[in-house]
Amino acid sequence: MGEGSVREHAQGPMHSPVNWALLGLVIERPSYAYELARRFERTYEGALTLSSVSHIYTALATLRDRELIEEIPGERSATRSRRRYRATVGGVAGHAEWLVGQVHEERRRQRVLIAQIGALAHTPDRALEALDAYEHACLAEVAAAPAAGSEEGPGTTRLVARLTSEEARLALAAKLRWAQYARAQLMSLPAPHHDATRGAPR
Repeated sequence: MGEGSVREHAQGPMHSPVNWALLGLVIERPSYAYELARRFERTYEGALTLSSVSHIYTALATLRDRELIEEIPGERSATRSRRRYRATVGGVAGHAEWLVGQVHEERRRQRVLIAQIGALAHTPDRALEALDAYEHACLAEVAAAPAAGSEEGPGTTRLVARLTSEEARLALAAKLRWAQYARAQLMSLPAPHHDATRGAPR
């Protein structure tokens, strides 16, 4: 196990989505802190936020300590705000591994949601109310999504916007179909029987 791997193991996994998002921006293009802050706000607007400008420096320090990024040689004499960073080989590999992990994390969240809906099966009315709220939230996201072809911005911003728009359209359509299926399944359940002596469903 290399020195970097030993350090990573000792520190434990990095959970901050801001740190991972920032690493992605450095992988895309070496940048200095202020530029990264502007790119971060433009790229992740509405999805992730920075608590303050100093948050960028804290995140960069974390990425550097974990050897996921490094200062570009020859720029150490620059002020802290003008030092440019680039991703290391380990940073690129770690970022790719994290992306794959997000697929599993998304599935985990969906399984938790489904289990919670299933927990309401003995009270179908409440389960249906929860599904109604879920559908309304999905429809609100559809309404808030920008129209196709409205993407603007430099560099890869347009590509990211197109990918985001299409992912949202497909994902929300799938969620609405699932909600319809879940509603049909709940409505097909037999009415709960009540114990005449206790007045409780069984």
